[in-house]
Amino acid sequence: MVLVDDAGRIRYMNPAAELLLGQSTQRAIGRRCVDLDPGLDELQSLIHRAVVAGSSFGQTLNLELTHVERPPVMVSCRVSPWPAEPDNFIVEMLDASAWQQLDREQTLIAKHGASRRIIRQLAHEVRNPLGGLRGAAQLLERQLLEPDLREYTEVIIAEADRLVALTDSLLGPISVPRSVSCNVHETTERVLLLMEADSPPGVRFERDYDPSLPDFSADPDQLLQALLNVVRNAVQAVGDDGVIRLRTRALTGHVLGRNRHRLVASIEVEDNGPGVPAELADSVFYPLVSGRDDGTGLGLALAQDLVNRNRGLVEFESEPGRTVFTVRFPLEGESG
Repeated sequence: MVLVDDAGRIRYMNPAAELLLGQSTQRAIGRRCVDLDPGLDELQSLIHRAVVAGSSFGQTLNLELTHVERPPVMVSCRVSPWPAEPDNFIVEMLDASAWQQLDREQTLIAKHGASRRIIRQLAHEVRNPLGGLRGAAQLLERQLLEPDLREYTEVIIAEADRLVALTDSLLGPISVPRSVSCNVHETTERVLLLMEADSPPGVRFERDYDPSLPDFSADPDQLLQALLNVVRNAVQAVGDDGVIRLRTRALTGHVLGRNRHRLVASIEVEDNGPGVPAELADSVFYPLVSGRDDGTGLGLALAQDLVNRNRGLVEFESEPGRTVFTVRFPLEGESG
């Protein structure tokens, strides 16, 4: 909360306002908000409207402070006359970033549900012709007298069986995760070992690890496959020359979906590629959606599915030159 006079000058700020605005009360008293930082111009305009009208005004503001190194903060703000002292106004501010984060995660969860339905339909459509293909190959094999020709039908049958198994494991019903004790950095190092051997020489991998992350319970194979898909997507984005950074952090009191967890692991995969095309931003986790001509559009959809099976979520933010896909999942079983 901030107390201002009818000229918009600050008279008092409580500690929460000091933390939000990145200013001390001692430095702020007697100055207008916009004089503290040009990024507070919207807040100053809202105060001015309330002072002129002599009544309350509320608005959601995007505060982009120039004096602190942090992204813009979404704030739900209300300016009201203060009955205790005439010609003074109370400014109430509530950080709405958490609400925005919750809305974004709920949207991702809803998209994941739609994605699962699409994948199930795809699996059904793929399995039907595979059965006919395998049966036709078996009938053809019976008509062939030369052993050399039968090798070709054996290949067709074997590949059909492999594709059926693939649809069962990846596109079929959700399997229950095999939860065992895992270490985040053992998994990320294995991913990097695999990807460094399979990436162009001009692609550089960097590590920024938080060594305090504890072990956790999850399905190591599912987590490994999910991270492989995300890192492979980053490698394909940067092409023959780029930088990919893996960053791990521990988040306390973080909300995933609708559940608050005491401790959450955050694995960020950052690349300096061209970014996710604007037309794909809302559908990047849907199957069969890809920004590349040779892409299958299954990698990120499957990564989201595998992480979701372990009570986690994959999010992303992107702009030209910086794209970050973040894998988050709880580090303990209890949530509140």
